[in-house]
Amino acid sequence: MSFALLSLLQLSDPALPVGGYAHSNGLETYVQQGVVHNKDTACRFVTEMLTRSLQFTDAAFVSLAMDAAAAEDFQIIIALDEECSAVKLPKEIRQASQKLGIRLIKIFQPVIKNALADWYRKAIEGKMATGHYCIAFGLYAQALGLSKKDALTGFYYNAAAGMVTNSVKLVPLGQQEGQEILFSVQPLIAQLVENTLIPNRNLLGLCCTGFDIRCMQHEQLYSRLYMS
Repeated sequence: MSFALLSLLQLSDPALPVGGYAHSNGLETYVQQGVVHNKDTACRFVTEMLTRSLQFTDAAFVSLAMDAAAAEDFQIIIALDEECSAVKLPKEIRQASQKLGIRLIKIFQPVIKNALADWYRKAIEGKMATGHYCIAFGLYAQALGLSKKDALTGFYYNAAAGMVTNSVKLVPLGQQEGQEILFSVQPLIAQLVENTLIPNRNLLGLCCTGFDIRCMQHEQLYSRLYMS
């Protein structure tokens, strides 16, 4: 049994208690507006989020954070943290990223002794960094000895599984439909992993404006089940 595989499964487990279940990343707005209303539209939401948003934001930051960790360059990690804050325009999304990141650090810091991850935690406590989930994920993936390809595969799967779970609850969908969506995006995830191994820095922060608008509208919804 590979310990790297076990580490990957734990780090990317959708059930990891970081609070991801409380955030829909704008999906709740799409559902209330009737845009996402069945299996096909939910699948399109997941696909577009992975392709047009995550690929150029959080997944790219995971990749770059792993590079910085491998080079033991803390200044680059701080710069990535600042850039990550800058590309997350909706307030709820910035807050969600910070909450998940800090919680991830609290889980792994006692059991994974790593100087860079510890410096990042201290920078967060000293208000020198925000503490984004994707940066923390990249640091711990590197500390656990994971390959970048495996780490990105786990990261994309974690995101897809979270979106599918939210779709099942919000649309609602049947559990079978949710699993069919997850199966259908596997080839896409494999391609996105390849695309993100060496991110194009000129495209960092590129996203679909509609996603940001729906996330901002979520703040004003009359009723909400999710925090974002």
